[in-house]
Amino acid sequence: MQALQGQKENHPSGRDSADDEKQKPSTLVRRGLIPETRPQRILALATFVNMMGSGVFMVSAALFFTRVVGLPLGQVGLGLGVAAAVGLFAGVPVGHLADRRGSRGVYLWMLVIQGVAMAALVLVQSFWLVLVALCVGELARSAGGAARGPLVRGIGGADLTRYRAYLRSVANLAGSCAAVAAGFAVQYDTRPAYLALVLGNALSFVASAAIVAALPPIPPVPAPQTANPWDAMKDRAYVAVTVLDGIMSIHHQVLLFALPLWIIGHTDAPRWLIGGAALVNTALVVLLQVRASRGVDDSVSAGKAMRRSGAAFFVGMAAMAAAAGLPSWLALIGIVIGVIVHTVGELWHTAGSLELRFSLAPAHAQGQYMGLFGFGAGLANVVAPTVLALLCIAWGAPGWLLLGGVFVVAGLVTPHFVRWAERTRPYAKQPA
Repeated sequence: MQALQGQKENHPSGRDSADDEKQKPSTLVRRGLIPETRPQRILALATFVNMMGSGVFMVSAALFFTRVVGLPLGQVGLGLGVAAAVGLFAGVPVGHLADRRGSRGVYLWMLVIQGVAMAALVLVQSFWLVLVALCVGELARSAGGAARGPLVRGIGGADLTRYRAYLRSVANLAGSCAAVAAGFAVQYDTRPAYLALVLGNALSFVASAAIVAALPPIPPVPAPQTANPWDAMKDRAYVAVTVLDGIMSIHHQVLLFALPLWIIGHTDAPRWLIGGAALVNTALVVLLQVRASRGVDDSVSAGKAMRRSGAAFFVGMAAMAAAAGLPSWLALIGIVIGVIVHTVGELWHTAGSLELRFSLAPAHAQGQYMGLFGFGAGLANVVAPTVLALLCIAWGAPGWLLLGGVFVVAGLVTPHFVRWAERTRPYAKQPA
């Protein structure tokens, strides 16, 4: 008894070592492999399942519509483009609904609607019905992204910056797994294989909704009496930052759209480098996004990260452009260096963009402001293929340098507009 009492007295808190072990985070948590709290882990799992299904569909969508539904490729491109454009307009109003009614429930229902719209694609055979299903799905996707913003903020905890970066890494890891899974189905190239991918995506939305249902409800932040559903649209400084981020967001399509066409049509680099570049980009994002986001925890540091990203995009695009006309091995080296530097720019841009969309938005209107910010990034994805085709592919190396210069300018001016947004915020800064 005396020995036992002595052990307890020697312990500063009077508890035994077993109690301490229960209080210590696990090795996986300490190493940053899983989030600290249960709600954070739940949302991360929902993110992985959701992005896994969406990634599978993105890889195989064109083949599904042409080989299974029987649509001409021109109609497929038109349908996907129209749906993407229509989906842009759902973010602000549904984001406001999430702010006032609770983000978890709104996000959950948007996932369910996406699942229903995706499942409907296996039943339709005409272009117009396909277009309706795609538009409904895109509206729900855009709205869900706006509703998810307050949810991430609500459960992100004290280290919200790190958690956002972690979710970004999870999404990229899911995309890589999705590409592998879709590759097996494409290899079979049969109707049942493509139907399985589409239905798998539909099930992923439903599964994500079921996982999100396990989250605790996030109560809405009380809004000032003067608040209204269109505050974000009236916040000119925030709109300006959104436009600049949208311009910078065109970089997402550089490695996905422009680089493969550049490698095939303008360089002697080996063709396998197309897949290799995507692999390098994804691996770096998965491994380094959390680290790259350290210190980007307010609007000032976010503006600086955006400025650094613009410079990195220019250097990376210049290296990729220089590969034209070089011997095969030199072209390979130039493109690999360009991809690595471009990805560094992507890491900085992501860190800055995520911080700005949260920190410049009032706490009571996170969903509404997320919807507006998502509109800018979504519009960039719609126009990016055309911009990249005209500049990088049709014009060649000068076009790569010109677009890189646009990124530099956008990055340089972003901190000035961030300071304007801080000075003219429509509501006093509220705690998260």
